[in-house]
Amino acid sequence: MRRLLRGGALLLLLGCGTRDGAAVRVAVPPGSTLASIGDSLVSRGVLANDARFRVQGRVQGVDRRIQVGIYEFTPGSSVSEILDRLVAGDAIEFKVTLPEGATIYDLARRAESVMGISADSVLLVARDSALRREFGIPGATVEGWLLPATYKFTGLGGARDLVATFLDGRRDRWPADWKRRADAADLDRDEVVTLASIVEAEAMLASELPRIAAVYRNRLRLGMPLQADPTIQYAYLVDSGSRKPRLYNKDYAYPSPYNSYLNRGLPPTPIGNPSDAAIEAVLSPAPVRDLYFVAVGDGSHVFATTYAEHLRNIRRVRSEK
Repeated sequence: MRRLLRGGALLLLLGCGTRDGAAVRVAVPPGSTLASIGDSLVSRGVLANDARFRVQGRVQGVDRRIQVGIYEFTPGSSVSEILDRLVAGDAIEFKVTLPEGATIYDLARRAESVMGISADSVLLVARDSALRREFGIPGATVEGWLLPATYKFTGLGGARDLVATFLDGRRDRWPADWKRRADAADLDRDEVVTLASIVEAEAMLASELPRIAAVYRNRLRLGMPLQADPTIQYAYLVDSGSRKPRLYNKDYAYPSPYNSYLNRGLPPTPIGNPSDAAIEAVLSPAPVRDLYFVAVGDGSHVFATTYAEHLRNIRRVRSEK
């Protein structure tokens, strides 16, 4: 694969295809002309020469209707077919998905796999102070403020374009009702998102989101440490780039501001990008006094109000395994 940086856009041009007739990719960035596209088509072996392409393109007015993108053409394609596709915008669509609860590290790996954007460049953009100011993000990273969704990209943009698209999605999906309910709960936007990211990471069943949110809201109100295992996993992710497959007793003493066993209150940033449902759960937690829960093998949890009840639940769950 060859990467060319032209006008700030990453151009992906894969394989010349001149020997076996395989399809090749040709980038058409903003500002492209029939001449520049013709040069690329010839250099990639799609056309033997571009004289007819330029003339026919001007006659048909294609030069005023070119759609940007990365196109895939087969060597020997007709001039008419190429021009029609340039006008129709029949370019490759690069789909990047951020699942609910996924992290910026997940997005970085996905961007590298799908679009050829280096994961390191995505993580660098995630910490960019100018971008964080633009979106009013108080933490040291954009973690938590990316909308879990699927977006389509032309492949011409870079890491900043990718991250900004997911940030725009979340900014557009923050209704006034959420602000009102957060104010009523004496929570700011950052606290809501951070807590929602923890609730999302703990809940395996959507039906349990409000009850898990209630546990953490109750703990915060009483000044108890959250003691959420996913915060330790995220601490390892931040420090080493990967989660531990399993936590051991020693891990609960891992020195990190994200370790909610050692530190009271919320971690310094969200630990993932929560769904609307998780945010809703934080804003409208279940009306319960629960302070503890333990996971059952089927993904559900058993909840308790007192520590003694919690210990009984732990013994019961372990005996049933």
